[in-house]
Amino acid sequence: MLKYIARRLIVAIPELILISIMIFTIMYAAPGDFLDQYRIDPSVSPELLKALEREYGLDKSPVIQYLSWLKGLFKGSFGYSFTYRRPVSELIWERVAATLILSSISLAVSWILGILLGIFSALKKYSFADKLLTTIAFGFIAIPSFFLGLLLLYFAAKTGWFPVSGMKSVQYASFTTWQRFKDISWHLILPATALGLGSFAGLMRYMRGSLLDVLNEDYVVFARAKGMPERVVIYKHALRNAINPMITFLGYSISGLLGGALFIENVFGWPGMGRLIYQALLQQDMYLVMASGLISALMLVAGNLIADILLALVDPRVRFS
Repeated sequence: MLKYIARRLIVAIPELILISIMIFTIMYAAPGDFLDQYRIDPSVSPELLKALEREYGLDKSPVIQYLSWLKGLFKGSFGYSFTYRRPVSELIWERVAATLILSSISLAVSWILGILLGIFSALKKYSFADKLLTTIAFGFIAIPSFFLGLLLLYFAAKTGWFPVSGMKSVQYASFTTWQRFKDISWHLILPATALGLGSFAGLMRYMRGSLLDVLNEDYVVFARAKGMPERVVIYKHALRNAINPMITFLGYSISGLLGGALFIENVFGWPGMGRLIYQALLQQDMYLVMASGLISALMLVAGNLIADILLALVDPRVRFS
């Protein structure tokens, strides 16, 4: 297994470099650049613009700009943010914890509820409970997450039951450790709900369909014909095979931990990576966008690797080659 992991990581290096080239090309091909906001200001002199171009390296050719960034990347630097005038790694480090808290909680809750209710819905096929869950699932799938976030925000503003913005209260600094935990958890409820409901609905439908397909397989019919208890047939034989596609899908879900909350973070004022990426895109902060894209690609590679390892542990028929 160690050789398999090492081989996958080595192959990932050229993949990540290719992805960074694509992101840089898209950003460079976009109309204008970061200095456009100064060019439209009549008080900014041409001499100052040229000085800013030299400072940010925008006077160099695209190839030189990319190679300079890539050279810094191998030294552990993601570059320099034009907007914040700070190293990109510092900005990401300050925001990544908030995004991971929000995305991890919503991911865990949506997966647990999605799988459990998907199993329940499959076992109660065409019952009233199944039809009700199907209706709810289709409703949440149809509603965009940012619109659901706006509805929850309106609900919080009208009732006053939940905070309407931010991650912490004004008095956070004076709270005890337990009070700080409760305060962040209270602020977390609405954005995590808005982010997780759409995923939960899709996962539930996917789990239901996968389990129903497996329940119609010959070996399940044969197990029942042998007189095995229904609980053993479902949870020991059918479910172990039905869960395999879900594990594969988990790899793609992990890749969205950092960037998947972009709209929700903007709706709820959550101080995470999503808002940082959104502002960087608007202001064409090239190296900040490239760093976030590269991190997302790295998490996609890591997520797929984790999914492959889990799949081999769950299904003994899968072997590393």
